Amino acid sequence: MASRRSRGASRPSLRRRLLWIALSVSLLALCVGGLLLTAYLVRLDGEIRTRFAGARWALPAQVYAAPLELYPGARMDADGLIHELQRLGYRALTTLEGPGTFVQRQGGRVDVHARGFDFWDGEQPALPMIVQFTGKTLSGLSSAETGAPMSLARLDPMLIGSIYPQQGEDRVLVRLQDVPTLLPDGLMAVEDRGFYRHSGISLKGILRASIANFKAGRVVQGGSTVTQQLVKNFFLDHRQTWTRKINEAFMALLLEAHYEKDEILEAYLNEVNLGQDGGRSVNGFGLGAKFYFNKPLAELMPHEIALLVGLVKGPSFYNPRRNPERALERRNLVLRVFAEDGLIDEPTYVAAVAQPLDIAGGRDGGVERYPAFVDLVKRQLRLQYEEDDLTREGLRIFTTLNPRDQEVLEGQIVSRLPEIERNRKMEDGVLEAAGVVTNVEGGEVLALVGGRRVRYPGFNRALDARRSVGSLIKPFVYLTALSRPERFNLYSWLADEPVEVKMAHGPIWRPQNYDKKLHGPQPLYAALAHSYNLPTVNLGLQVGEAEVMKTLKAAGYPGDATPLPSLFLGAIDIAPVDVAQMYATLAAGGFQAPLSAIREVLDDEGQPLKRYPLKVRQALPEGPVYLLNWALEQVMLFGTGRAAYNQVSGAVTLAGKSGTTDDFRDAWFAGFGGDRVAVIWVGRDDNKSVGLSGSSGALPIWAGVMRGMDVQPRDPLQPASVENLLIDPVSGLRADEGCASPVSVPFLSGHPPAEWAPCARAAVPATPLDWFMNLFQRPGLD
Repeated sequence: MASRRSRGASRPSLRRRLLWIALSVSLLALCVGGLLLTAYLVRLDGEIRTRFAGARWALPAQVYAAPLELYPGARMDADGLIHELQRLGYRALTTLEGPGTFVQRQGGRVDVHARGFDFWDGEQPALPMIVQFTGKTLSGLSSAETGAPMSLARLDPMLIGSIYPQQGEDRVLVRLQDVPTLLPDGLMAVEDRGFYRHSGISLKGILRASIANFKAGRVVQGGSTVTQQLVKNFFLDHRQTWTRKINEAFMALLLEAHYEKDEILEAYLNEVNLGQDGGRSVNGFGLGAKFYFNKPLAELMPHEIALLVGLVKGPSFYNPRRNPERALERRNLVLRVFAEDGLIDEPTYVAAVAQPLDIAGGRDGGVERYPAFVDLVKRQLRLQYEEDDLTREGLRIFTTLNPRDQEVLEGQIVSRLPEIERNRKMEDGVLEAAGVVTNVEGGEVLALVGGRRVRYPGFNRALDARRSVGSLIKPFVYLTALSRPERFNLYSWLADEPVEVKMAHGPIWRPQNYDKKLHGPQPLYAALAHSYNLPTVNLGLQVGEAEVMKTLKAAGYPGDATPLPSLFLGAIDIAPVDVAQMYATLAAGGFQAPLSAIREVLDDEGQPLKRYPLKVRQALPEGPVYLLNWALEQVMLFGTGRAAYNQVSGAVTLAGKSGTTDDFRDAWFAGFGGDRVAVIWVGRDDNKSVGLSGSSGALPIWAGVMRGMDVQPRDPLQPASVENLLIDPVSGLRADEGCASPVSVPFLSGHPPAEWAPCARAAVPATPLDWFMNLFQRPGLD
């Protein structure tokens, strides 16, 4: 009996011990869990402080086109100015309403409120002005506020690209106080109504999302606050997992504990992803405004702000370029929220939903409009600036790109290639092209196209396609000869007769003329104008391959080809940009400025970076170049370039040369007017024949470019070493008033033709035999 009582009495004691053990284990687990959670939160807190408190973004370098300069006397008309304003995203109104607006008035007048901009040489404030045009000339420029005349004003330059972005991201930073109030207010109305009340997470939103996720068996809905979205974009990946959502919630609470609401909202405005531009993400509303509407965020209208806010939910799903109907529906839904919350009134809402999407650019439009040109900028930066300087963040790069010239060059290539393919019954898209445009003096690259897909940042044919240049090389053979005035001048007679050259370790080279015919002795300038091969080879053999190569090097050829006789007919591979350098040297009268796409680079404090100096130098002899350019003008008048005057007014003097390679694989044309040099290449990437000569394939594009740019006529200053003499075109000898139709031809001073033409009064033959010999004498046929 006593034993049973003893056993019964022990049972409560055992239960108490078990309960005590369970409580102890629970308390221990709670303490350990608390310690682990505390350590975890401390780690998260440190990560947030480190990354968020410091430099939050690695700012890319911003690349700008050359600004349009307005000044009395500038060659421009009212339509041209309006086109440029529209390209920059200015709005056409009936009265000026602040920066970024303009008014077209009667009588060739345009009122413009130019945006303020910090240029490389100082800041230009926002400026209302009156621009007056008379025909194709800017005749007056004055302040719209005071009426005072102005000597110069600039429009803000176009942002054409960004380079060195971190992890493929790009952004234009904005400050909260500088953005339109409708943006943050509308963003909170759509994305997070309780932003200024919660502490980082919304329990109501979490409950709603949890129910949806439980029903689906996976994470399908967010319920995230703006703070959580910022955490997700700034710190976390985009995988929809429970672990990531828990991290997101904790980090949002910690972020709110350390930073003010306005700091968080400003960071969100600069961080949120709004789309994709090729391989780079478009981050923040500042860049979003440029990417979609081509204007600053401060100038966006309600319907434009609503579209950007709508994109936050899904920039790919609501992409306005690829899914315009879906984007329009989303935008109008956001506008309805704006109206219901009293952020816009009903008339504004009605007007906004009636607006089109107003997206700038086409399906593939974006910030980096000119990838081939920006590619050149990237390469030249490392050649012209110190490497340490280029690693700085927030650089601003001002380039030489002329948007008007670029538009013309692109338009000609994009429109002409399909036309050529149709006319020649080629497969669509088989032809490729590249083009480079520079100014005549200064070596500035004004436009550059690397292929027919002008927005595609792929293989840059303008820089990297080294193709055989054919007859483009001939002017440098002739220049080599003209640099020896004791032997050659423009009317020296060249033999058009067969040539056989024994090549080292190879067969005998027997070049032929393009038409397989012989044309008899030719004046030097005419042989070049008609691009005859045999006279060129005969001339090249007289001056020597090595000497011609020296001339090419001096002009700007950067390669190391072996100087063989085939060099005289262009059996040498050169990239279009290098051809442009060589012809720019000719256009500048022998003076050479290395081609550059960069005007100035400023650091993040607005100070210019020190650059390696680019010097203009006399690369080729001025007098012989003047003579050669006269011959290149004859190419355009009656030679292989004469078809250009079907497009360009005959009153505009041009100089140029076509180039065609063996089996018609490459078609070239290079030439210049008074202010522009242009080079065009047309061919196939697989190097197969295109069946086009330089005159039929490249010249039409080149002439269209020159016409579209309104190129100025050539009017070079004649060097002191050159004199003009009358020449009898029949005999090539000196003429005077006794000859019926003499022509004025430039010669190097001290080296006139030795003989007088039979028609010249100065020619007084001693005997009839002398007269007969003078008639048929052809200097240079030794």
